[in-house]
Amino acid sequence: MNITELKSFLDEKVLEYNQPKFVESDPIQIPYQFHQKEDIEIAAFLTATIAWGNRKMINNNAKRMMELLGNSPYDFIMNHTKEDLEKLQSFVHRTFNGTDLIFFVKALKNIYKNHGGLEAVFANASTENLQESISHFKEVFFSIPHPERTRKHVSDPKKGSAAKRINMFLRWMVRNDKAGVDFGIWKSISPSQLSCPLDVHSGNVARKLGLLQRKQNDAKALLELDTALRKLDPNDPVKYDFALFGLGVFEKF
Repeated sequence: MNITELKSFLDEKVLEYNQPKFVESDPIQIPYQFHQKEDIEIAAFLTATIAWGNRKMINNNAKRMMELLGNSPYDFIMNHTKEDLEKLQSFVHRTFNGTDLIFFVKALKNIYKNHGGLEAVFANASTENLQESISHFKEVFFSIPHPERTRKHVSDPKKGSAAKRINMFLRWMVRNDKAGVDFGIWKSISPSQLSCPLDVHSGNVARKLGLLQRKQNDAKALLELDTALRKLDPNDPVKYDFALFGLGVFEKF
């Protein structure tokens, strides 16, 4: 395929998968339980943090996490007691456990109380793309005393990570797709700054389509894929995540 044919093919796949039915099996269903901006973004961030492994298990454990937060995540973050935190100790999703969740609650409280909230932390370090913003976010997130084990649960592009889960979270918050999938509730960051959530599925499809040559799914691969997708649509490059993911997961392309 030449670039015109490739763009046409992928645009069709975006239309096919960027639909409300996508939400039914995707972790993005969790923040859709909420209506307040802070509840949505906290639920989205926590869900994205554990979004690796079996999708059904991710969804079930994210629902349990919300239940532990009283199905009112922002209120819990801002007003929890020591006893409330102790109830979180039982949580586990793969290597993310209660100790990690308790710290995440404390770190999020610090961000909302002292840094203007999640959107402000990412927007304040916003550049042409958001990988530097993610590194800045990690610095702020761990600027209070923390268990060393928990650092691995927030990726850092400066250390070579493709930061798939945070890039997915940012897609949810920033893109206003008018199709009922991505929320688009963050107005201070442009969709043109987003990076594709690069994982095994999207990476493999991108290589088959000639969008990506690098074999590892790391920060260098993400830059390569970003560059290719921006040529297809500089204003909304990450819409192609739907095409790449759909082709990989649903069509076994």
